[in-house]
Amino acid sequence: MPLSHGRPYLAIPGPSVIPDRVLQAMHRPAPEIHGGAMVQLLESLLPDLRAVARTRHKVAMYISNGHGAWEAGLVNVLARGDKVLALATGRFGHGWAELAAGLGADVEVMDFGNRAPVDMDRVAARLAEDRAHHIRAIMAVHVDTATSVKNDIAGLRTVLDAAGHPALLMVDCIASLACDRFEMDGWGVDVMVAACQKGLMVPPGLGFVFFNDKAEAARARADMATPYWDWRMRADPEEFYQYFWGTAPTHHLYGLRAALDMLVHDEGIEAAWARHERLARAVWAAIGAWGAGGPMQANIAAPAQRSHAVTAVQLGAPAGTALRDWLSGTAGVTLGIGLGMAARDDPAWHGYFRIAHMGHVNAHMVLGALGSIEAGLVALDIPHGKGALEAAAAVVAGG
Repeated sequence: MPLSHGRPYLAIPGPSVIPDRVLQAMHRPAPEIHGGAMVQLLESLLPDLRAVARTRHKVAMYISNGHGAWEAGLVNVLARGDKVLALATGRFGHGWAELAAGLGADVEVMDFGNRAPVDMDRVAARLAEDRAHHIRAIMAVHVDTATSVKNDIAGLRTVLDAAGHPALLMVDCIASLACDRFEMDGWGVDVMVAACQKGLMVPPGLGFVFFNDKAEAARARADMATPYWDWRMRADPEEFYQYFWGTAPTHHLYGLRAALDMLVHDEGIEAAWARHERLARAVWAAIGAWGAGGPMQANIAAPAQRSHAVTAVQLGAPAGTALRDWLSGTAGVTLGIGLGMAARDDPAWHGYFRIAHMGHVNAHMVLGALGSIEAGLVALDIPHGKGALEAAAAVVAGG
């Protein structure tokens, strides 16, 4: 008998749960798009977006998903044939690298697998080899949504500086922004790309590229950007329409205003980071208890290397898919697929799933999802240890 008739919980790593306040802000007639309140609304977003990114520098906005933000970041700083070093720790690191190659960059991928972060010693050795500074940019994903690994971005800046290497540091924060601590200026990031559908709690459709003065200077020699993707007018528009090079995504902007009010002004970004950290630890405590008496384990072994936005889990095929199907059909909880951990036609693909704990999420949502997972393990007779819910509750209760 299904027990899913109620509000469903989409515990996937994007699109994340949309707050009622955001939905209500978007539920209105279309506004005038050439002046008045819409201009004031958009300009009010800019300082709050910078506050979330922890930067004083510029931001360009695009009507796009994260892949569009990837492309926008690249085309504004690279010329065709430029050498870039892509540091891959999962499917999305490879995806960004593939996009760069498709644009005409000379891409070298340094692959660290699906269960480990970037190895700083390997990066340092590669930069030491590049005495002529052919590498124009280093691309890294802060949190790879597929593997849930969290990379040390401040450490990458330290490696670059120690090598005296001038390459741009470009970072994908699509999964991590507003969930995991990120300090664009403090960590020396030159270009950061993000999207609205995860930690920012808005339906998919807005991409963001933040860039500093060094990246802005690189635009002078870049030759990939067409007028639509050029960030110069978007970041310094002479007329309102140039923010989006045409009609603004009006209702997304209303939603983003409500989301930033919640995130920046009501809760505060430091508190949001702390909330995500505690809820993530509750999830990890449950996984650890289940794994003590069964095959379940977090994909990333070291807690310090795990994202606070999403946790990738190994359960073994076909149990991973069976558990996901049971939860969605019976309990109204949808977990993320095991993206990029194995090919879709590989039976091992059915051994993975992901638990998202990003954006508009609180203790009772996480504890409810964990309780539903435990019910699924029992219903499907999947071996698991005891005490998972108690362990998660202890984290929530005691910090």
